[in-house]
This record gives sequence, C-alpha cells and structure tokens, in this order.
Amino acid sequence: MLLDPSVHAQTYVEDCEVCCHPIEVAYEADGEGITAFEVQRLEE
Repeated sequence: MLLDPSVHAQTYVEDCEVCCHPIEVAYEADGEGITAFEVQRLEE
C-alpha cells in the first residue's frame, strides 16, 4: 500500500492482501507526512 502525502485527504476501498476481504482505507496528510490513518474491514 502506497500513500501519497501530497494528497490532503483520501478514502478508498481495496482488497486485503492477506484475507482478500474488502477494506476501507482513509488518511489525511499535511503535505509533508501522514497525520491520520484508519483502516476498517467492510462487511460484504
């Protein structure tokens, strides 16, 4: 998983590399680094 700190906020869904269930990834950045990061499993 690669995150771009130049994007100030992003949320997206991808499949977990381990169990293949969908996960929602959300993060916030200030241009220099990640300031908030959250991942949660989505129910199918």
